[in-house]
Amino acid sequence: MALSNQQKKKLKSAAHALKPIVRLGQSGLTAGVLDEIELAIDHHELVKVKITAEDRDDKKAIIQNIAEKTSSDIIQCIGFTAVFYRENKDKKAYS
Repeated sequence: MALSNQQKKKLKSAAHALKPIVRLGQSGLTAGVLDEIELAIDHHELVKVKITAEDRDDKKAIIQNIAEKTSSDIIQCIGFTAVFYRENKDKKAYS
């Protein structure tokens, strides 16, 4: 589901006060880290992830990979922090 600009704006506003829930370290995007991100998105719908990468291209690839593997939308990327959203049919906290 593609989000409208209005929805993204609302989610960016909500994400401003959030702290990163998951941090990627030197090991990169491992299966364990991906599982943690999946659990966080299931529980919170909107999550911040702190990403440590060598350069911008690596960071972009990691962010895109997370979005694809978790079926989430990329809301915002600032510096080394990315915000992901996936609607939880049971919670709908940000609808």
